[in-house]
Amino acid sequence: MAKLIFDIETSALPLEQFDAVQQEYLFREAEHMPDPAARATRREEIHRQFSLWPLTGQVVCIAMQNADSLRGKVLFLAEDSDDAKGVQEGAVEFQPCPDEAVLLTEFWEVAVHYDSVITFNGRGFDVPFIYLRSALLKVEVSRKDWLGYRYQVEPHCDLLEQLTFYNISGRDGAARRFNLDFYCKAFGIESPKSHGVTGMDVGRMVTEGKGREIGEYCMRDVQATLALYNIWQKRLAAVK
Repeated sequence: MAKLIFDIETSALPLEQFDAVQQEYLFREAEHMPDPAARATRREEIHRQFSLWPLTGQVVCIAMQNADSLRGKVLFLAEDSDDAKGVQEGAVEFQPCPDEAVLLTEFWEVAVHYDSVITFNGRGFDVPFIYLRSALLKVEVSRKDWLGYRYQVEPHCDLLEQLTFYNISGRDGAARRFNLDFYCKAFGIESPKSHGVTGMDVGRMVTEGKGREIGEYCMRDVQATLALYNIWQKRLAAVK
């Protein structure tokens, strides 16, 4: 059974893309604060969160890898796409895309060939984000079954769901959730953040035109997810 591991990186859409009514809605909480400094701080916080919501953010990179062959592909936004043919580095192909619609189209053309998908927090973030962005951009979604029955690992194994036992103990119990970096360090896996880049840097890197570097970071997330999946499968997965 062909398994695909994938991860996405997102960034905020420009504020000027939203009209006055939309901006009032988005920043309403901040505008109700009487203190000007607190209001400005809260506006900045909300603006940073734009990258987390598919109606205010965009997909700037998708990295993916075949769990068996280890062949991978990284799709990333590159407006000035002189190297449009992409670059092959070992088993991983880096492919620049001129816009988000092309990036998502390329992803769904790959995804349709896989029986199942493996993610870290894909049910809570990656999958709904790319579903909604695809719908907004009129990109055909080739796999619409990744948010089906929650309590199963086919066709979607979300490792965060598995390692928290479907959030059995909430925020503070024995099975509380941690981020990928923390799980990797706990299980002796090289953290994808060990190269000095984190998700907080993506917005700035988009502005600086560092799409390829974003792709490399995203691919490290995928490789770490695969290593964590192999540990989960060997030590914790239910025997079938």
